[in-house]
Amino acid sequence: MEYITGKSLKEYNSFKTEASAKLFAEPKNAEELIQCLNDYSKEKKLVIGGGCNMFFTKDFNGLVIHPQLKGMREASSKEDDDVFIEVMASEDWDDFVKYTVEKGFSGLENLSLIPGTVGASPVQNIGAYGAEVKDCIREVVAIDIDSCEIISLSNQECKFGYRDSIFKQTNKYIILSVIFHLKRTFNYIPKYFDLNKELEDISNPTIMDVRNAVINVRKRKLPDEKVLPNCGSFFKNPYITIEHADKIKQNYPDLPSFPFQEGLIKTSAAFLIDKAGYKGKRNGNIGTYPNQPLIIVNYGTDDGTEIVDFMKEIKDAVNNKFGIMLEPEVWIF
Repeated sequence: MEYITGKSLKEYNSFKTEASAKLFAEPKNAEELIQCLNDYSKEKKLVIGGGCNMFFTKDFNGLVIHPQLKGMREASSKEDDDVFIEVMASEDWDDFVKYTVEKGFSGLENLSLIPGTVGASPVQNIGAYGAEVKDCIREVVAIDIDSCEIISLSNQECKFGYRDSIFKQTNKYIILSVIFHLKRTFNYIPKYFDLNKELEDISNPTIMDVRNAVINVRKRKLPDEKVLPNCGSFFKNPYITIEHADKIKQNYPDLPSFPFQEGLIKTSAAFLIDKAGYKGKRNGNIGTYPNQPLIIVNYGTDDGTEIVDFMKEIKDAVNNKFGIMLEPEVWIF
């Protein structure tokens, strides 16, 4: 294993903020990954995939592990409706989604064009257009950082929640691979307004129609992180009481509201940010994307503290106007 000291991390986070790692390694298999853990057992550790949901505000005083775990294995007969595919953690997420759609395997098409790696998908329980990855995950194979034991966690053991999982809650595991449960059959079920509108002229959408529609909507509404560095949706959509929502609707009757559980609804962070006056707002090198206020974009800084300052400004504005404290979806180091 090669260990690099003082490695720049600017190209390993999609906000392109500058920081350096005390130590940096790129293990190519489980054995090398375990070697990293043993060689530097006392060092603080950070595992990064595509870096699409994180950024740095300072140097990382420890070992940054950037795994290079590649490969994919399909385990099902052509006669079965159920399809099981094990995918190694470092595979590109959208390349995998494209593969499943081209093969006619349904389940992940709504999650097209999300940047990042396969291994990152269960950590955040990525979701879009009415779908969440947890609904297609059978199990996750991971290394326990403390014991260096390779274990398998069932869907239930992953403790998935809204943009949440045991991997995010505990920071105790390094994901090696994810086993997905997909289907050969497909029937389009309308779930999300923008997607339904994109498909309204197609009477019986195919799985490829859905993928193409998702890609079209995302490209129209969201910035390319290679052109305008960003981490996608910066804040989680908040849950509030029905009473709180009714109070807001007195002034904003078009407040989006989706039933969650008894007494609670989920509303739109983008709506709140927009009405707080931050749609398309820019402060120096940082701003919200004009087409989607939920996304903070970097117009030209490598200093992560500027992003944090702007984030706090948005949170304060929304809280002062609506009494709702937004929670970041991204990881800040």
